Amino acid sequence: MYNEGIKTFIAGEALIARRLVKLESGTVTDPPEVVYADAGEDAIGVTEVAVADTEPVSVKLLNNSGTFEIEALVDSAIARGTSLYVGASGVVTDASSGSVIGIALETAVDGARIEVAIDNRKPTTAAGTTYADASGYTSAATVEAALDELNLNMLSVQNFIPIPLTSWMIGDGSNTVSYGGPATDPILDMANGDIDSALRFTWAAASVEEIITQISLPPNLDATADIVLHLYCSKDADANTVTLASDAYFMTGDTKVEDVTATIAAAAGETTITIAATDVPAGAQTLTIELTPSAHAGDALYLHASWIEYKAVLRTS
Repeated sequence: MYNEGIKTFIAGEALIARRLVKLESGTVTDPPEVVYADAGEDAIGVTEVAVADTEPVSVKLLNNSGTFEIEALVDSAIARGTSLYVGASGVVTDASSGSVIGIALETAVDGARIEVAIDNRKPTTAAGTTYADASGYTSAATVEAALDELNLNMLSVQNFIPIPLTSWMIGDGSNTVSYGGPATDPILDMANGDIDSALRFTWAAASVEEIITQISLPPNLDATADIVLHLYCSKDADANTVTLASDAYFMTGDTKVEDVTATIAAAAGETTITIAATDVPAGAQTLTIELTPSAHAGDALYLHASWIEYKAVLRTS
């Protein structure tokens, strides 16, 4: 049993004075060997003197009373009161890594030895616990930041429901849409044959025939948040102020919700329709959407893509 503040060890490598050390893994010597503690690692004490490999070294144990003089490496800035961590080769640094080991009692520059009040306690909060992402999944540096990122990913308003163009039908029930038809507007076809094979709906100039589709809503839909319909549209000219009006119905027998997009530009771009949270019934499982163009006698209108974005809730079962 050792009851004093400074203990003699064997250097497991050449050591500089005023650096943090740890027990060397697998050491069998008596006394044990110590080596530098590196970033994020736990240390047992601070070297009192510089020694060569295999020489005895005096180490001031971190459970000793008083303050410690330790060499510092500045990452951003070390001022009085800065939380310090173990850095490479036994220095203290302000770069977050592992647990806080102490508090700076004076300002530091690189390579300077500074007075440190040891605060060698394991963090008790997620914000104080560093997160070592060995697999490279995130840039989060703490457990709290990583959990925030996971929750944001799950609860984001950018949860996505695709609405393929092939799921839209002619709204009056006269035709079922198929590739290259029906013969009347709107027509589902390639934009420009083999030159541009992207699918699109085409409303010829002056055609205001509606299209309609129904989608199933996911169980993690947050009915207290807006639902946003995204439409990727364009025109062949810019002779008219053209919009798309939507009629939305939840489930069966629901009250119709009417909205209109902003003006659609000639260049292909995204426009949206927001179905307000107040219009979304709790427990909604289906959504039927009807789209109708405004008057556009001078422009052909194109719909290139459609999808829904919604906010999610955590599923509980």
